[in-house]
Amino acid sequence: MTTSTTVRRSHLWRWRRSPLRRREDVWEAWILLATWLVAAVVGPVAGVLSARAVVDALARQRAERRPATAVLVSEAPRSFVSGEVTVDHVIAAVRWTAADGTSHTGRTQVDAGAKAGDRVAVWMDQEERLTTPPRTPGQADVEAAFMGAAAFLGVASAAAAGFCGARVVLDRRRSRAWEAEWQRQGSRWGRASN
Repeated sequence: MTTSTTVRRSHLWRWRRSPLRRREDVWEAWILLATWLVAAVVGPVAGVLSARAVVDALARQRAERRPATAVLVSEAPRSFVSGEVTVDHVIAAVRWTAADGTSHTGRTQVDAGAKAGDRVAVWMDQEERLTTPPRTPGQADVEAAFMGAAAFLGVASAAAAGFCGARVVLDRRRSRAWEAEWQRQGSRWGRASN
């Protein structure tokens, strides 16, 4: 028998009939098979569904948000250095007119050093509230890929953790079974067992 044949057969020892095989060994083999199936089937499905949900949500966000023009209410602070980074955008008060003609004010990010009365580009949601700009399709694809990968890794990690937990329980059962067997054998040999 060659080494490669020995290795292949040794991986399947839990499935073969053997006087050393215990019920816990068969359970462990079935749990390992289920773990691999979950990681191979459920993981990719979860990843694809998660990525699709992110793409849909960000597309809906792009459809619901619209650009608008607002007027800066007061002068924006000048740029400053924070640590080693120069801050070129600051939060300032702006005023805009909604589609229904009502005037609104709010705070949003503007260029540092902008003067009062300057026009600034802002983004509005469906309720005419200031919001952040929507993600571009490229940014949405990157975010969807990361979320899909995270979902896949989450499912695979949960399956692996479940297997590890099951294996700990099965190892304890095997240890108790071995201890009981040693106790029985010790009494057959005429020794007192501790």
